[in-house]
Parts: sequence; C-alpha cells; structure tokens
Amino acid sequence: MKMRQLGALCLLTLAALASARPKAGPEQKCKSGPVDLVFLIDSSRSVRPHEFETMRKFMIDILSTLDIGLNATRVGVVQYSSQLRNEFSLKTHAKLDAMVKGINEIIPLAQGTMTGLAIKYIMNSAFIAEEGDRPQVPNVAVIVTDGRPQDRVAEVAAEAREKGIEIYAVGVARADMASLRAMASPPFEDHVFLVESFDLIHQFGLQFQDKLCGMDLCLESDHGCEHICESSPGSFHCLCLPGYTLNEDGKTCAAIDLCAQGKHDCEQICVSSPGSFTCDCNKGYKLNDDKKTCSTIDLCAEGKHDCEQICISAPGVFTCDCNEGYTLNKDKKTCAPIDLCAEGKHDCEQICISAPGVFTCDCNKGFKLNKDKKTCTNMDLCNTVEHGCEHQCVSTLGSYYCICPEGQLLQEDGKSCGTCKSANIDLVLLIDGSKSVRPQNFELVKKFVNQVVDSLDVSAHGTRVGLVQYSSRVRTEFPLNMYHTAEEIKAAVMKVDYMEKGTMTGLALKHMLENSFLESEGARPSSRNIPRIGLVFTDGRSQDDITEYAKKAKEAGITMYAVGVGKAVEDELRVIASEPQEKHFYYTTDFTAISNIAENLKLNVCPEESQGEIEVKDPCACESLVEFQQATMSSLEQLTQKHIL
Repeated sequence: MKMRQLGALCLLTLAALASARPKAGPEQKCKSGPVDLVFLIDSSRSVRPHEFETMRKFMIDILSTLDIGLNATRVGVVQYSSQLRNEFSLKTHAKLDAMVKGINEIIPLAQGTMTGLAIKYIMNSAFIAEEGDRPQVPNVAVIVTDGRPQDRVAEVAAEAREKGIEIYAVGVARADMASLRAMASPPFEDHVFLVESFDLIHQFGLQFQDKLCGMDLCLESDHGCEHICESSPGSFHCLCLPGYTLNEDGKTCAAIDLCAQGKHDCEQICVSSPGSFTCDCNKGYKLNDDKKTCSTIDLCAEGKHDCEQICISAPGVFTCDCNEGYTLNKDKKTCAPIDLCAEGKHDCEQICISAPGVFTCDCNKGFKLNKDKKTCTNMDLCNTVEHGCEHQCVSTLGSYYCICPEGQLLQEDGKSCGTCKSANIDLVLLIDGSKSVRPQNFELVKKFVNQVVDSLDVSAHGTRVGLVQYSSRVRTEFPLNMYHTAEEIKAAVMKVDYMEKGTMTGLALKHMLENSFLESEGARPSSRNIPRIGLVFTDGRSQDDITEYAKKAKEAGITMYAVGVGKAVEDELRVIASEPQEKHFYYTTDFTAISNIAENLKLNVCPEESQGEIEVKDPCACESLVEFQQATMSSLEQLTQKHIL
C-alpha cells in the first residue's frame, strides 16, 4: 500500500467553495506541491458528444492551473465504459502542452459503465512505479461519471482508499449519489460532487482548484488534531505520534499499551510507554542482561549482610540464624552460646561441663564417672593411686591423707615421717668474724654452727639454712636456697674464711633484714607461715647501733635468738632477742662452752598452722625447748663457777 505523506486536508465547506472566481491564467500556477493525479472519465454511450467535449475542456482548465512537471504535478488520463483505455500515464508527459494535446485526441468508447473495473485498473496499473507513480507523493483520483455503475464499486473503492488513493467522485445529471459516496474518500462533503448537467461541471473545477491550490488547512485552520495534522491538496487528516493510535473520532490519540495487550516478553513486570515497553523485576530480583528475565538478588552470597554465623537468603532480603548450640541475640544478628549447665538443663550428679548447646558430666577428685556418664562413684584412692605415703594412707571422700607412727611427725611434703626434732623453718645464722674472736675460736664457732645444723631436718621442703659473717662489713657465705642437705651445709661452713676486723652487729642485722629473707635468696613466701629465725652469735660489744634493725627484724616477723660469748654485752643480747627474752638469748664466758649451748639449742618451733597443712603441735618439741632453756642456764652457772674458781 502506497504511503500517503500529505494527509487529507480538512476541506472547506461546499458553501464556501461554491462561489465562482476568475479562471486562473497560465501565470497563476498552483503551487500545491508534488501530486500524482489521475482522471478517470466515463465515456459510456449515455455521455453525448457535446457533453464529452465539456468534460475534455473541464480537464484542460484544471491542468492549466497546476504546476505540471516530472518534479511537480504529474497527470494521467484513463477513460472507461465497458472496457478501459489508458490515454496517457503519469510518466508520459512532462509539459502541459503535451497533456492538452493528448486530451484533445481522446476518442470516446461509447459503451457501458464499468466504474468498479476502472477503479481497480488505476489502483493496480496507473498508480505504480512503472507508470510514473512516485513514493512519498499523494495519489489523487478524480472520477467523472453520469450514471449508475454496472458493477460493484464499494469493495474495490475501499481497497483503493486503503492503499492511500484519495478519491474525488463527480456525478453529472443521472449519477447515483449512493454510488458516489461508496467511491469517494471521507469526509463526503469534501469529496462528493453532484451537478445537474455537464454545463455546470466547471463548478467542480473551480472548487477542486481551491482544494488543490488553496490554503494549508493544518496551518491556517482549527484542525483539531491532538498530535499531528497532515495536509493533502484541499484537505487534511490527523495522525498520531509513534506509540499512539488514532481514535474513532479521527482526531484524538490513545497510547498503544503493549503491556496491557500482552505484546511483551517480560518475565515479571512490564512497564508500558506509548507503543513500547521496558521490563522490570519484582522486589528482591534484578534484571538480567537480556533486559527481559529476572534473577534473585542473593544478599547472602554477595556478602551484603551482617550475620555473625548463618545468613538465610530470600529475594532481596536476608535473615540471620545461628549454628547448633547457639541462640540468636535480640539484635537478630549476633549469636550467644547456649549454656545448658548455667541454665540447669542437665542431669550431672557432680560437675557439668558446658559446650555450646551441649554438656558433658565429670566428677570431683576421688570420684569416677559411671557408665551412664552422669553419676559418680567414690574411689578408694589409697588403693587406686600412687599415694606416696611413707607409713600409712587413709582414704576420705574423694581424697586421702598420710599418717605417721606414734612418736613421729608428718613432714611438710605430707607423705614422709620424721622424728620429734624440728619443725620446718628458714634459719639465718649471723656469726661474728671480728678480730677479737681469733682464728682458733672462729673454728669453734663453725663447729657450733654445724652442731645446730645437726639438730635440724634440713631439706628443700624442710628446714633451710643460710649463713652470714660480719665484722666491719657483712658477707653472705651462702643463702637459704643454696644447699638442701645437712652434709652440704656443714661442708660449706667448714670452708668459710675468717674475716677479722671490727664488730658491726647493727650492719649485720640490717643486711639480714633487707637481703637474707628475700624469696630470691631462698626464703619461702610469708603466706606459707614458715617460721623465719635469725640467730646472732657475737663475742663483744657492737661498734654500731643495733636497736633500730633489731626492732625492725622482729616487727618483720623474724624470731631472733642471741648467743653471746666472752665480752658480749647482756643488754645488747636482750635488745636483739625476741620476747620473752629469757627464752631467746644465751651467754657463756668461754668459746669452749658453746658446744654445750649448741647441743641444747634445738630451735623447735610450734606454728599454729603451716600453709593449710595439718597443724603441727608437737609437745615433745615444745618441752625440749623448755628443757633446752633450763639446761642452758644450768650450764652457764657451772661454767661461771669454774671460771671463778
């Protein structure tokens, strides 16, 4: 179907067009733009010769007003009766003179009136490219007839109009109005003309000239088109923008909704625009590259979530969950372990050990877990473990302890037994190495020290012994943690060299307080309640003040013993000794008698408790201390008498 570029212009009403006007001369050419115009003239026998001449003159008058040319208006003429004859086609003549000559040479056919056949011919044979029809140029047909068609015209005329041919129907005298309306293009008031005789046909010529050469009705009239007004010679018609369709009123436009018509291939959402559409997706989905289908937005897979443990994806959203044994917190993101033990949701008899969401049972020390993994049975540990008791093991509920035979005490290790000699102590001996002692007596002092050591249970866990020698200066011979047996200590004592010089007892006390009982020097922590004992051995008056550091030592919890020989001053000994003084200081006039003091100096200590162990209250040890004091006083009296004598 040939496209019509210029729409049918809204023609002026017949009343306005009916007024006569002077014939346009050759100098008044119509500038209507390119038009392909075909005259279809009835030459049936009912058309008399003079009437045919009038029709011939009618065509020439119209052509005289047109701008004829291959690039302007092209004209073809076809006459019909019972048969057809193409007088000349659209491409035949390029000049008006040639066309006039061709019209004047037409010989009427003088037969029937086959108007339908004629319309079909011009549709299929006249308005074709081979005969000079141009694309994008309006096709106009003017049919002139004087009678009723002898064939059907409605269907073929409708087909011609569908192909873009604008048809003007001119009836003369006996012409049938119904047939004219069946042939003509709408609106009929602009395309159907009926005159009483051929003498009046020139009226149509004037009107047709007005339509073909008149004003541009799209520009100069209120055409009423909603979108586009398209002109055609003497008329106009309305068009719509792409994506719209013309409504039945021929003026307004309605959007073509391809979505509503189901003319789309969107998977989920069709978004309509006039004559077109785009696809979109539901919430939680995204459009694929094909712009049609949709894919789920998996925020979990894309890592766009803040779940601590498990992310559960749904289209465009997510929820958080927790691993087995955990519960989701109120923030709906983080997880907390389910502590069944703390919640009391277990059936363990003794100990519940929690893991996230589960638990296991255990038993207290001395019990074993039964096969049901819940209850516990007491174990006889003395018969099931390496208890290490030296004498006898006694089982208790979930535990055990060691006991010793009568007359022996359980030692600090809680397993071994010992005689009633000594409790566990940290002992530091301060021996006077001043010049007044003299070498031979210093050897007696060393033997005195070893006699004291022999009275003690020396071990790493028992009694520890340190030795400090002083004169004008102070020297640690060995600290508390150096030796762990009596033999090692006695051997070290015998190797001590005599210092000589002055007697700085106060300086020695200061050294003992600030150094000898440090944990780094082997003293055990005070929290263990191991007694700390200092024993000062001197043969004369101190050359410095002893009061300050003797007091500080006792305030620090150190039990002080003072042993004096020869010129030792009793007042100083009493200042050094702990309370009661009578039980903590000893004196003899001669070095040879100090072995008797050592024999009686057992240093038995009875602490109320020691590091939470079984309380050691040894009557024999305490009694021996009393015996030692009594024996010492007796020995001193005897020595004094011998010396006096």
